[in-house]
Amino acid sequence: MAKGIFHPRNPEKYLGDINKIRFLSSWERVFMEFCDKNPNVLQWGSEEFKIPYWNPVKNARANYIPDFIVKYKDKSGHVVTEVIEIKPKKQTVIGKKVSTYDKVQLVINHAKWVAAKAYCDQHNVKFRVLTEDELFRR
Repeated sequence: MAKGIFHPRNPEKYLGDINKIRFLSSWERVFMEFCDKNPNVLQWGSEEFKIPYWNPVKNARANYIPDFIVKYKDKSGHVVTEVIEIKPKKQTVIGKKVSTYDKVQLVINHAKWVAAKAYCDQHNVKFRVLTEDELFRR
């Protein structure tokens, strides 16, 4: 899994400090490149804000930092703002051959996403989880 600093070609589109854009996986880097290059993406940011949630595994309050916030023009020309999380599909659904680690991550992720959905609903923003199915659709 690749980690590093991303250097946008279109820094005016980035919402935060362009010197601190970091990716924690190659999938996040792929999404950053998409946001940077896509002319329909008007603005984007990575790990720009926190959403409080209840962590059911630790039985404590915690903060969820979504991977991305993106403002873009959709196919009909409407401007949409969306909070986006990048996750492996195995951490989004229960399957027969899912590891204990992935099951724990799924429980935590679900709690984060319930909080994110409520936050987004309050701010008239969409929330979506992207897996490899959406990121690498051909």
